[in-house]
Amino acid sequence: MRVEETHDIAACQAIRRAVFIEEQGVSEAEEMDGLDDDCHHYLLWEGEIAIATLRVKPMDETAKIQRVAVLKAHRGKGAGALLMQTVVRELPQDGFSKAVLGSQVTAIPFYTKLGFAVYGPVYDDAGIDHREMEMTLAPPVWD
Repeated sequence: MRVEETHDIAACQAIRRAVFIEEQGVSEAEEMDGLDDDCHHYLLWEGEIAIATLRVKPMDETAKIQRVAVLKAHRGKGAGALLMQTVVRELPQDGFSKAVLGSQVTAIPFYTKLGFAVYGPVYDDAGIDHREMEMTLAPPVWD
């Protein structure tokens, strides 16, 4: 498996459509929010098949990780963790000192294992309970 930053927004949106719209019932209007052009996008590939995606919205020195999605057939096999770990490791080199995300409440244990900490109350996003999470990023390592 390999993680790559991508400009293939359609491939990212196809995974998000399968996970968020078709599987979780999020409306297309909420999922396709018009912010993709303002974000960096990543795909996780298994061979020639894109199986997971996320996007990062830059907010000064904070990276807001959004739209983390793994195709159903590939969950529970480490794909999401590999995608997140790879991207989080690269963020400091892009000038970010903190990463934040809005986690579905059911996914909090996943992000906690990756080093994120919960803060703030539960809130509704697209009909799904979420909580904010954050991580202080290690300073960049220059070779």
